[in-house]
This record gives sequence, structure tokens and C-alpha cells, in this order.
Amino acid sequence: MRRRLAALAAALCGGLAIVQLALADERGHAAAAAPPAVSSASLVASGRALFESSCSACHGIGAGGIHGRGPSLRGVGALAADFYLQTGRMPLSASRAEPLRTRPAFPQRQIRALVAYVASFGGPAVPDVQPGRGSLADGERLFALDCAGCHTIQGQGGIVTGAIAPSLNQASPRQVGEAVRVGPYVMPRFGEAEISAAQLDSLARYVQYLQHPENRGGWGIGRIGPIPEGMVAWLLGAAALLLVARVIGERREDDPEERETHHG
Repeated sequence: MRRRLAALAAALCGGLAIVQLALADERGHAAAAAPPAVSSASLVASGRALFESSCSACHGIGAGGIHGRGPSLRGVGALAADFYLQTGRMPLSASRAEPLRTRPAFPQRQIRALVAYVASFGGPAVPDVQPGRGSLADGERLFALDCAGCHTIQGQGGIVTGAIAPSLNQASPRQVGEAVRVGPYVMPRFGEAEISAAQLDSLARYVQYLQHPENRGGWGIGRIGPIPEGMVAWLLGAAALLLVARVIGERREDDPEERETHHG
């Protein structure tokens, strides 16, 4: 009997040990799956340190803004931070300079940290833009209605009052969506009421098409528009006619019968 009781106690202890090992293993897996929260906090802390050393001179400690230098970034969210940093529009060389697209000033790891820090104050997230879900025809119609007045229908950019409308040749679908929602510099901001998420997909698809269009008419000459393209056609045609007239004139001068007729 004592042997049976000892065996039963050993079995119970073994079972408890197995259960504890299983629970410890599950806790280990849970801990392995949880790092996002820890890494997110670490990312925000890293972004804060970087912000204070690189951005606070204009936007202030704590991103509250400094009058005459830079606006508050509290509430702009990951949306604005990602757009301005990924397109190199921030930081500015001077507080009143126009933010123009250039190479990003920070590597991607630091950009993610800065975006996480700015996003920690609340605000809209980066939009999920999927051009594959959009319609090219709808995108062209929307672009012609809302964007072509400044960026031209070919997306080559132009000059507007007090600013430069940039070319869209380098804009990614996400950056197109961000620009629409942010309204950088003099560009108007379009919310969900003006341009829905589905329409945003179509706009991004059309901008993608503009970057690699089909030039069915032959030489694209930069897709600079019908009026300058027509002028180029006239100039080329006039040059060709002058060349033909020159060749015909030289042949007539070399013809002996023509010379006799002329001298006679």
C-alpha cells in the first residue's frame, strides 16, 4: 500500500511538473509575441531623443511648436510626420522656406522612430492606399477635376501663386494618399467627405500610370501638353520643309539644262 501511495504521489508530482513546464512555455511564447509593445515604447523613446536633438529648435521640446519658427505637431499624427520626413520636406533649411521634395535627411530606422514619437501625441494614421483596388478611369477624372490645375494633367508639376506644384514622378501611392489628406503647404486638404478611400486608391493608380505611361502617339517629348507639343511639331515641320527646299535648290543649280535655260 505504501508503495502504491508513493507511486501515486510521484505521478502527481510529475504531472504538476509537466503542467508547470507547459505554463512556463506558454508564458515564454506570450512574452515572445508581446515585444511590439516594448519595442513600440522603445521606438517612441528613441524618437523623442532624436526629436529633441534635431527638431525641437523649431517645433519645441514636446512638439508644442514655437511661434514664428514651427507649428505644434501635437495631433498631426503619423500621417503628416511620415509624409514630410519620407519626402525630405523636413527638416527645412530655413523656417520660412518652402518645403520641397528632396532626399530624406534621416535613415528609415530614425524616420520610424520620429514618426512613432509624433504619433504618440495622437492624430490620424498613415492611410492604407492600394492602387490595385482603384479604377484608372475614375482616377483620371478625379485628377483632372482636383489636381491637374496645379500639377498638370501629366503630373509634371508647375508654378502656382507663391509656391511650386511639384512633379509627381517620384510619388509613391502612400505619399499620394498622405498628400491628399495632409494638404502640404498651399495644397488644399481633402478629407473623407471630399475624396473617399476608394477614390484615393483610384487617384494613386492614375499617378502610378503617369509615371510609366503608354506613348501611343510615338515620341512622348516629356508629355508637356498639347500646346507646346503642337509648337514642337510645327517647328520640326518647318525645319523639314526648309531642308527639302534647300536640297531641291542645290539640285537645280547642278542641272546643266537648268543652267543653260537660266543663262539663255
